[in-house]
Amino acid sequence: MSVMPAAFFGHGNPMNALERNRYTEAWRAFGRSVPRPRAILVVSAHWYVQATAITAMPRPRTIHDFFGFPRELFDVRYEPPGLPGLYEEVADIVHPAWVGADHDSWGIDHGTWSVLMHAFPDADIPVVQLSINALKSFDYHLQLGAALAPLREDGVLVIGSGNVVHNLGGVSRALPDAGFDWAQRFDEAAKECMLTDPTDVGRLDGHRDFDLAVPTPDHFLPLLYVAGVAGATDAPVDVLVDGYAYGSLSMTAYSVGMDAPELSGSGVAAALPEGPPPDGANI
Repeated sequence: MSVMPAAFFGHGNPMNALERNRYTEAWRAFGRSVPRPRAILVVSAHWYVQATAITAMPRPRTIHDFFGFPRELFDVRYEPPGLPGLYEEVADIVHPAWVGADHDSWGIDHGTWSVLMHAFPDADIPVVQLSINALKSFDYHLQLGAALAPLREDGVLVIGSGNVVHNLGGVSRALPDAGFDWAQRFDEAAKECMLTDPTDVGRLDGHRDFDLAVPTPDHFLPLLYVAGVAGATDAPVDVLVDGYAYGSLSMTAYSVGMDAPELSGSGVAAALPEGPPPDGANI
């Protein structure tokens, strides 16, 4: 069985699920370039709870965890099989850290399906999600990511889905394809860490722009899992695609353990819908 790469995706707003732009084309190129996984394990910013758990249902449901978006987005169904048996594998590999089995409360949220609809559109590869424990430190998340690294050798593709810079209160609709100076500084600092010593991303809370770039940790923490995988394996890290949306969102994505594929897409990230402010729409 092929050793799987790992990846982090800056997923932006869920309308990217329905559009073709240079970011979604990069996600498609990634999916076409990797060996076929036995399963995909996703750490999504949108399963941010006070426990560490993994979905363990045979058919996870599609979760539409947002509001204020067009009806067509709520009609999306991304319905791959689950893989309940992966729970035991993960529980064993991360011991003594504790991981619970979620049999019915969660499923596949938009942080996962908005990306996988492009990367693996056939929805025929088992998908599980690992929750982000909001009570734990950066070091915990890095170490848990490192503990997951051996899964790569068993055909499991580990993915983090969030945004390195994610400040919805700072969104500017006048900047659909640009980043504020502070967003660029922080994103570049994260990039330097990922390309040189990935585990250093765990110390970015000391960066001068951290409070603006990461007002809440949920979208940043998935990067720590992928950094942990990279640091544990010394696998090369490459930038899959980078850029900004609305001033205060970074769309940067990374691949681990593979050469980034050549890209051909164009266009800005999906437009935000009119209606509730972004920080009230759960993007």
